[in-house]
Amino acid sequence: MCKSENSDKRFDFGVEREKRWQMAFKYLGESKVEKLKSSMVPRSRMKLWMIRATTTVLLWTCVVQLTALGEMWGPRVLKGWPSCFTPSDSPLSVRLSSAPAKVVLPPKRVYKNNGYLMVSCNGGLNQMRAAICDMVAIARYLNVTLIVPELDKTSFWADPSEFQDIFDVDHFITSLRDEVRILKELPPRLKRRVELGMLYSMPPISWSDISYYVNQILPLIQKHKIIHLNRTDARLANNGLPVEIQKLRCRVNFSALRFTSQIEELGRRVIKLLRQNGPFLVLHLRYEMDMLAFSGCTQGCNDEEVEELTRMRYAYPWWKEKVINSDLKRKDGLCPLTPEETALVLKALDIDRNIQIYIAAGEIYGGQKRIASLAEAYPNLVRKETLLEPSDLMFFLNHSSQMAALDYLVSLESDIFIPTYDGNMAKVVEGHRRFLGFKKTILLDRKLLVDLIDQYEDGLLDWNEFSSSVKEAHQNRMGSPNRRVVIPDRPKEEDYFYANPQECLQLPDEPLSSST
Repeated sequence: MCKSENSDKRFDFGVEREKRWQMAFKYLGESKVEKLKSSMVPRSRMKLWMIRATTTVLLWTCVVQLTALGEMWGPRVLKGWPSCFTPSDSPLSVRLSSAPAKVVLPPKRVYKNNGYLMVSCNGGLNQMRAAICDMVAIARYLNVTLIVPELDKTSFWADPSEFQDIFDVDHFITSLRDEVRILKELPPRLKRRVELGMLYSMPPISWSDISYYVNQILPLIQKHKIIHLNRTDARLANNGLPVEIQKLRCRVNFSALRFTSQIEELGRRVIKLLRQNGPFLVLHLRYEMDMLAFSGCTQGCNDEEVEELTRMRYAYPWWKEKVINSDLKRKDGLCPLTPEETALVLKALDIDRNIQIYIAAGEIYGGQKRIASLAEAYPNLVRKETLLEPSDLMFFLNHSSQMAALDYLVSLESDIFIPTYDGNMAKVVEGHRRFLGFKKTILLDRKLLVDLIDQYEDGLLDWNEFSSSVKEAHQNRMGSPNRRVVIPDRPKEEDYFYANPQECLQLPDEPLSSST
């Protein structure tokens, strides 16, 4: 008991003494410690900031150096190294190997800007396509800034598509930046002026030489700072232009006007499906309702259909020709061939009955009943609607220009292209196929053909005579190299530039650069 009490007392005394020493240290050194701390804080923070800044600079220097070394040596050093993480046949490796090469943009062209050019294109896809090419060339020649063209939304097709819905707008702008400055929209100040209606708008004169734009249009741009050209189809001459202008038109058409990735991808799918079954022919069968109403060609139509087409022609005031003699127009070769006439011509040309025929067209007037004879002669008729699922075309419905873009891509890749009428698509595809190496394009002589067909159906020619005459007439109409026909006093009747862009082709009698 006593020992226990004594030990407890000693323990208490030791604890109490320790507490006293702590209190003494606290009171005696408190002021010195506080002073020491207050003097150390600024110095330590400054050192910390300096260390952080130095480290950041060193890290950035290392990153820059490593990046430079990687670009110089990385591909060569790493090219032969095997990877234990990414086998060569893995999906990731495939994606990496198929990645597109880095695009090198052309340098921007530096020039004094004379003003801004807005354009509104009219017509279908290929009519607008040619107009866009013309307007780029004009903007380049006048040293003005071009605003991305506005597409027609008021034509028969009433397609609401914008430029960027059909064409790769960024590629269009950047790929031409060494030639012309192109903007998606006007600068804010000028945009407000347009919104207030302060805009000079006019249609340029058709088939004009470049001097018209220099002498008439450029002064207007300089005066108003901005000008709007509407109805821009066929406003630049076919011939008599500087070679650099013609080559620029080709560059825009064959390189800058690239379709959107969605359209390109769907086009590749259609072509792949066709190629799986062998060669294929694209038939541009211009037998849609609007084509017949516009042209007044009613061959093979009943009285009710003739009346319907006539009413439609009168419903569109900008279709200037109203009273039309269909029989006379057909005999002059100014009507598209009917499906029945087309079947006869294909057979006369010895087109294989089993070849796939892709019909590049809108809805055929009269439907399946009207193409029954063609389907009987050539059972492998296909369309995009029969090759693809409805879901594939869902986003293209009611967008005729986007559907036409798909047909355009398939037409370019076909083994044979045959248009039954020389409309804008037929001409532009013909020229593009010439540019790609004179792919086989059978250009039908409709005036001769309807005469031969009438003689055959009237019993004046037997089948062998008819077939021989058709083949003989077309042996030199296969898209082979030739010179454009120039008619100085009648530019509208000249050979169309976009059907035969000879300045951009390699012609046998006079070497021309094929680069655009």
